[in-house]
Amino acid sequence: MELLIKGKNVEIEKTAQDYIKSKISRLERHLPDIEEVKVELSQETTKSSDNRYVAQITINSRGTLLRGEEKGSSLYAAIDTVVDVLNRQIERFKDKLYRSKRRVLPFRRELAAEQIQEELEKERGEEGEGKIVKVKRFPVKPMTPEEAVDQMELLSHDFFIFFNPESNQFSVLYRRGDGNYGLIEPELA
Repeated sequence: MELLIKGKNVEIEKTAQDYIKSKISRLERHLPDIEEVKVELSQETTKSSDNRYVAQITINSRGTLLRGEEKGSSLYAAIDTVVDVLNRQIERFKDKLYRSKRRVLPFRRELAAEQIQEELEKERGEEGEGKIVKVKRFPVKPMTPEEAVDQMELLSHDFFIFFNPESNQFSVLYRRGDGNYGLIEPELA
């Protein structure tokens, strides 16, 4: 397991790093397939000292991403709270995974990266008022829309891009204002 710890506006001492490592190793007991863990710690300047420190942890377990972000009055309190959130997410994820008794097959990352890169290059070639200031790459794996809903909920995102093997194309899942979900499936014009 690869552990990456970054700090923003806060210096992360050796004791804090050791504390994080011990907390993450406890998560590994519940989810042994963890490949990478990214921990981002920051300190915000707020009037209230209750929410001054922010801890965000992203776990990659064989392509499944779990993410939690919590605030606390101290660095250690924020870490404890976000680890508790991730423990609940892991339990929920494992429960859904074993109830459904299906495993998602890994998707060739190269193909997905090439297709996303081609689309970005097309967008860059067209002139417009705004410009792309950041490019983000991520592996995309085939999954059903129901699995995409689960993944989106685990990440606490409002939208999710995935490869739908049933339609053999990329799709976008999004959360609607009424609490339901919408699915965008592209068609060539």
